[in-house]
Amino acid sequence: MKKNTGTIDRVARIVLAIVFVALYFAGVVTGTLGIVLLVLAGVFAATAVVSFCPLYAIFGFSSCPLKKE
Repeated sequence: MKKNTGTIDRVARIVLAIVFVALYFAGVVTGTLGIVLLVLAGVFAATAVVSFCPLYAIFGFSSCPLKKE
């Protein structure tokens, strides 16, 4: 897999994942919406760790800085 998420994108995904998990465990968001947020938090965390977003690949987008040759 070719990396397609930059540093700022990865940090934003981790922060969102932490916020979603905190909202769920604090009881602010419950039920189906809470489960959906937990799943999204897992996806955000996983894509941040591996530096690859499948949706970016499908749409041909990349937030990685261009390498100078």
